Amino acid sequence: MTTATQTDLLTAADLLRLCGDGVRGELIRGVLYETMPSGGEHGEVAANLAFLVNAFVKPRRLGRVAASDSGVLLERAPDTVREPDLAFISAARLPLNVRVRGYYEIVPDLVVEIASPGDSRREVRAKALMWLEFGARMVWTAEPRSRSVDVYRPNEPVLRLSENDALDGGEVLPGFSCAVSEIFDV
Repeated sequence: MTTATQTDLLTAADLLRLCGDGVRGELIRGVLYETMPSGGEHGEVAANLAFLVNAFVKPRRLGRVAASDSGVLLERAPDTVREPDLAFISAARLPLNVRVRGYYEIVPDLVVEIASPGDSRREVRAKALMWLEFGARMVWTAEPRSRSVDVYRPNEPVLRLSENDALDGGEVLPGFSCAVSEIFDV
């Protein structure tokens, strides 16, 4: 685990500058945690989900769908910037005509996290719960190894879906639905 003193802490602005130098990572309370590429399967699952969600959101002008490199500033002093694999922010909370040049400063309505090859279920669950604590309305965690998706909502039990089930957008994306198998098909 990385440790830092108060004087070593980075800000969201520092992280943006580092990104320009090719450093990729997240800030957790001012401490940089570098991230590495997660592999082909992870990228394909992310692309499938981005396509499915964006194909539903964009023509209806429901909001924004963003990929992992966008980043979300969750807290300041010390700064926390996390990178969901996919995020949806409704147009009601962030109008479509507003340009976002830095990190989003609005917690997404929907966050998607895809388990990387080295992630444990506990780590993925902790990430999902963190997003809910910051105000996400729903979190989907996709597990390529088991071809399953866990659905997290505040104050509700986790719903585990297998590849034979359908995933829906609930109150966050009413009307959205896809087969879980579509998420993992290449």
